Amino acid sequence: MIRVLAVLAVMFPSVALAQQVAFGSMQQDTSAPVEVTADALSVNQSDGTALYTGNVVIIQGQMRLAAPRVLVVYVKGGGRIERLEATGGVTLVSGEEAAEAQRADYDIDAGSVVMSGNVLLTQGENALTSERLVVDLESGTAQMDGRVRTVLQPAGDEGQ
Repeated sequence: MIRVLAVLAVMFPSVALAQQVAFGSMQQDTSAPVEVTADALSVNQSDGTALYTGNVVIIQGQMRLAAPRVLVVYVKGGGRIERLEATGGVTLVSGEEAAEAQRADYDIDAGSVVMSGNVLLTQGENALTSERLVVDLESGTAQMDGRVRTVLQPAGDEGQ
């Protein structure tokens, strides 16, 4: 049944307005420490933000996010990160899957990443594109919305 739905999505991409996909070979521990490296950091104490610029790489567990610019928003009255806003061309890698988009918003408490703007999701040799991708890091699933296009590579002959 899943193969039939996948073939229909490829043959009739306009019918597939939203598509549920797996993301990440393992579930993400959203309580794991967040490590950020960048070329520069600017902290704004008055609004509780930190702006990382230049070759920003964020690692949490098995997940890696890279972008030219990431705004870290802290919970008011605490030192805990509330969300990350990555812009300027973002790459998100988890296990064997990778996603690219113009923007990514990571809500730490909700355990979700919303990627938007020319989204490309690759899973091995298969590729999916859309305008928006919502990744649930706790369940390891993702929802693609907008004009979804799926390109599936046929399975190779295992006997040769």
